[in-house]
Amino acid sequence: MSIVLPSTSSSEAFKASSKYTAAVRRPIEPVGRYFLAHASRTLRGHTWSEYEKIEAEKNVQQIEENVDDDLGDEEQSEDLLAHDPREWKSADLYAVLGLSHLRYKATEDQIRRAHRKQVLKHHPDKKSASGGLEQDGFFKIIQKALEIMLDSNKRQQYDSVDTNADVKPPAPKSKYDFFEAWGPVFESEARFSKKQPVPSLGNLESSKEQVDEFYSFWGKFDSWKTFEFKDEDVPDDTANRDHKRYIERKNVATRKKLKQEDNKRVIEIVERAHAEDPRIKMFKDAAKKEKERKKWEREAGSRKEAEEAAAKKAAEEEAAKKAAEEAAAGKANSKKAKEAAKAAKKKNKRAIRGSAKDVDYFGDASKSADIEADIDLLLEKFDDAQLSTIAGKLKDANADTTKATILGAVEELKNAGTLEVSYLKYFS
Repeated sequence: MSIVLPSTSSSEAFKASSKYTAAVRRPIEPVGRYFLAHASRTLRGHTWSEYEKIEAEKNVQQIEENVDDDLGDEEQSEDLLAHDPREWKSADLYAVLGLSHLRYKATEDQIRRAHRKQVLKHHPDKKSASGGLEQDGFFKIIQKALEIMLDSNKRQQYDSVDTNADVKPPAPKSKYDFFEAWGPVFESEARFSKKQPVPSLGNLESSKEQVDEFYSFWGKFDSWKTFEFKDEDVPDDTANRDHKRYIERKNVATRKKLKQEDNKRVIEIVERAHAEDPRIKMFKDAAKKEKERKKWEREAGSRKEAEEAAAKKAAEEEAAKKAAEEAAAGKANSKKAKEAAKAAKKKNKRAIRGSAKDVDYFGDASKSADIEADIDLLLEKFDDAQLSTIAGKLKDANADTTKATILGAVEELKNAGTLEVSYLKYFS
């Protein structure tokens, strides 16, 4: 059997009967559960994100409550069930309520629900109805446990002596991961700290400042632990007041002793952890290397200064030696120069003195004595430069040149004012 569908009309066949109206903004109010959510956000001033976060927390709480459905289902041991109710203080009260897995972490709601289960399970009437003996000893301990757990002060006193919740340190001289073994130990002890939050143990990458802060905190650890729970019951007998005061004093002394012992225990834990902490060894090694590095730098600086001082001293000594050698050489050269100048002076004088004789006293030999006397007088007046110049001019000179040179020299001395011409006999 085939069915023929009607053909669809094309868009071209559509015609609007009138124009579209303009858009209008209209308020829309939520209804039903959406209205309730809107009203809740408005009244409490919550944003959408805040409202969603609150709803998510409610869902998580509901899930947690479902997870806690087995609260109080723990089976108590035969010894605990047969525990003497008069010695209820020595019983594990968390195990009594079936909360040994939670202990100090149990909330008041969890305690109440666990207690309800224990009552339904261990009520004397229920046991007798099921054919059991009418024994209410354990039931009395259950009621006492509830009384302690719902009183914040009494519960704190009980948690102070609840060693079942303590995490023991690793066995000495055993192999273990430091952070996995000691982390839970300090987390367990941290619940007794008056100051919160407590610094975490950290890990191998923690800085020195973080590690120092951690051990500084535990070195000054202030615990709120109290030991009243271990007090001996004070008798209500008013007739014997002395005995009553004795018990009270004994309790105070016992609390003080237990507090001191606990403080000592914490100190020993911290000291042992500090001694076994691999980071402390790392920091000590790093500090040692840094100290050695600085010492080496200081010594290197001292060595460098010593080397520079030695080099400076050697340079100064070398310079002094060189200066002394140069001075000695200069002195020797000066002496040689003086000797050479002296020799040259003598030579020049000999040349000048013999120049007149060489030209036969200018053809006036009868006047040779006067000529030589005048030349000797002139030689005393000539300086080294003049002696050298005149000797050079007189070398291989003839009589006229020799005489003219000597007369020129006389004129120079006369003009310079160093010669009195009247003293001359021949060249005046």
